[in-house]
Amino acid sequence: MNEATEELKPHVQGRGDEELLFTAPQGGPLRARNFRQRLFAPAVVKAGLGHLKVTPHKLRHTAASLAIASGADVNVVQTMLGHKSATLTLDTYGHLFPDRLDEVSKKMHKRRSKQLAKAKAKLEKAEKKARKAAEEVAALEDDAA
Repeated sequence: MNEATEELKPHVQGRGDEELLFTAPQGGPLRARNFRQRLFAPAVVKAGLGHLKVTPHKLRHTAASLAIASGADVNVVQTMLGHKSATLTLDTYGHLFPDRLDEVSKKMHKRRSKQLAKAKAKLEKAEKKARKAAEEVAALEDDAA
């Protein structure tokens, strides 16, 4: 379990599946503007990050970027962000996924070389067997003549 899950555990206990976890002061749904002005902006200042103009959207983008840098594939990031399709995730974050063309090319070349070596060995074995059979046939023909 991660740190955030542990922090939220006491707030989640006793709540129904459909109950809101983060609410407005009067208990209703938390509106984006209300959340940013009353909770988020003061927390950013308290954390000493006011000069960075941090927004929830920037935090979301940072989380996605960090996940990609940590090796998450496009489907993991898609799920994490709640994107309907991987296309949306790739359109937004595709530039952050490492270019693995060289790596894939090298692996393909290595595999191709192994397969060619196996095929060559089989061919040489078959040629040797064919030569031996031809020699045996020639010897039988000489004996018959």
